[in-house]
Amino acid sequence: MAEARSGPTVGQIVLGLRLKELRERARCSFADAAAALSVNSTTVRRMEKAEVGLKPLYVKALLERYGVGAEESESFLRLVEEANRPGWWHGYRDVLPDWFSLYVSLEGEASLIRAYEPHCVPGLLQTAAYARTLLRTGFPGASDAELERRVALRMERQELLTRPRAPLLWAVIEEHVLRRRVGSQAAMLQQVDRLIEATQLPNVTLQIMPFSAGPHPGMFGPFQLFRFEIPELPDIIYAESLTGATYLDERPDTVAYLEVLDRMGTQAASAQDTEVILGEIRKELTA
Repeated sequence: MAEARSGPTVGQIVLGLRLKELRERARCSFADAAAALSVNSTTVRRMEKAEVGLKPLYVKALLERYGVGAEESESFLRLVEEANRPGWWHGYRDVLPDWFSLYVSLEGEASLIRAYEPHCVPGLLQTAAYARTLLRTGFPGASDAELERRVALRMERQELLTRPRAPLLWAVIEEHVLRRRVGSQAAMLQQVDRLIEATQLPNVTLQIMPFSAGPHPGMFGPFQLFRFEIPELPDIIYAESLTGATYLDERPDTVAYLEVLDRMGTQAASAQDTEVILGEIRKELTA
């Protein structure tokens, strides 16, 4: 049996969009493109949406059908080879659901990540102890070894915040996230300290939505918006559920979420006031 395919990489998504552009420029229908591969139209549609892997032989045949020159075709095929290489997270595929591997790929390529988190500290800002407690609750049947693998994956993801050309992270979290005890009091103190340290990073903006703010437009659940410097990629919204996730890239959807984020940004405590709130919570934990 063939190995199950993990979620697509950002490179595969971009190349799928480029294949769509080349097909439309050549005024080639899905049926015409499929005929060049001796497959059905659905296969071509799925290639353009990065729902299936990009096989070099298939891509080469499509490029020929679209009238792409030899030099451009060779360049495209090199990009296919690069995009098909497993990301660093492939090493964690034993503990990484297929639907979340796409998230990690998007996270790693984004230039801006905006997040709303009503339940827990965002994964990119969690300490190992805090993450371990959450993951133990979320995966009660996991072995200790599997649990540590999940913690290691989360910690490795955080390295992107301090790398060269690190993305901008702008997160809004509910005040009760920091009032809910996750692990020991010492672990919560460590987590608050981690957030205080994060606010000093030039690429991190953290805002707390205080109890006093009342209702706000993002109360339906956690979500993230990814923005990229790659011209072909639109903004992408990620919304997680108990057993999977939804990825939205249609402009009406992303604009709606962006407007909600902007409204929450004005309603939440400012970045400066958030630092004050974090300091007050820290004092309570040490009292």
